[in-house]
Amino acid sequence: MSFTSTDPLLKNRALLLQLFWLVATCAFLLATMLHADNKVMGEVDFQGKSKVEKTSGVWIDGQYVGYLKELKGDKKVLLLPGDHEISVRQNGYQDFNQRITISPGQKLVVPVVMQKGPSGALPAAWSIVKIDVVPSRAAVFLDGRFVGHVGEFQGMGRSLQIVPGNHRIKITLPGYKTFETEINPLAKQKVEVKTQLVKSSNPLEDPSLKGIQEDRSIPPPEPPPPPPQ
Repeated sequence: MSFTSTDPLLKNRALLLQLFWLVATCAFLLATMLHADNKVMGEVDFQGKSKVEKTSGVWIDGQYVGYLKELKGDKKVLLLPGDHEISVRQNGYQDFNQRITISPGQKLVVPVVMQKGPSGALPAAWSIVKIDVVPSRAAVFLDGRFVGHVGEFQGMGRSLQIVPGNHRIKITLPGYKTFETEINPLAKQKVEVKTQLVKSSNPLEDPSLKGIQEDRSIPPPEPPPPPPQ
């Protein structure tokens, strides 16, 4: 004589046990795959001493990846083995360009030192632009030139100082739709740019993120020093 349990509690326990082992197996396989990927990929560790370097934008193989200081932890840069082109940019400074070769599993340290670039004549007065945009890590372009990320120009005591007149501001980030607007501030006038970027299925829809910028032959005036605290 056979006996078959019809206790629903026992059945639920058996199902939960099977589900637990399934999840554990999947997690183990995923961790193994990620570990294998990390052995194949190489890591690039960007290092900068001053605020200038730490807030500079980084392009790898012609694609914007973020500003230097944030490229750590879950945003660290992992690259396939081989040759890669690096470009680091900052408003008022010469581009830092370097070709690197990375091996599987290698952690390559790249010290970044920005050098002052030529600047135009200083205006008699400046206009002030406050930028309040989410996400704050998005890149900011003024008239086609990279000038920093949003976090540098928002909040108490932070702003973008520009020459009075007509300007085009573009704010963009991989995975989001680009925001563009035109402003025409007067001398000593303060304007605010405020928005929230909308997520996009196209990670690199804007040409600026691919390193395509407008003519940079005429340098902008060097921004004035920050006011005393």
